[in-house]
Amino acid sequence: MVLMRQEIGDVLRDFRLQKGRTLRQVAGEASVALGYLSEVERGQKEASSEILAAVADALDTPLSVIMGEVSERLAVVEGLTMPLGDRVPDTVPAELVSGYATELVS
Repeated sequence: MVLMRQEIGDVLRDFRLQKGRTLRQVAGEASVALGYLSEVERGQKEASSEILAAVADALDTPLSVIMGEVSERLAVVEGLTMPLGDRVPDTVPAELVSGYATELVS
């Protein structure tokens, strides 16, 4: 089973290391306890959207870029290798609507 918190932690750590920043530096700049950020990076704690936004800001990286990377990694783990745009259906699959009344499906 894939845990979102593990992927988020891995991505945050990778971005931090790519930028040559220490855990202490990012935690201080984001006003997050060092131990807590460490637990987030190790996938042991769930980070709130506020914490994620503060850490993204401390890393000078848009939160959308961080979450996009998380999404791409989850797709790989789930066996989806096609580009993101190709994975989003433009119609609702028939098997999802087959149980609904036909007047609701037009």
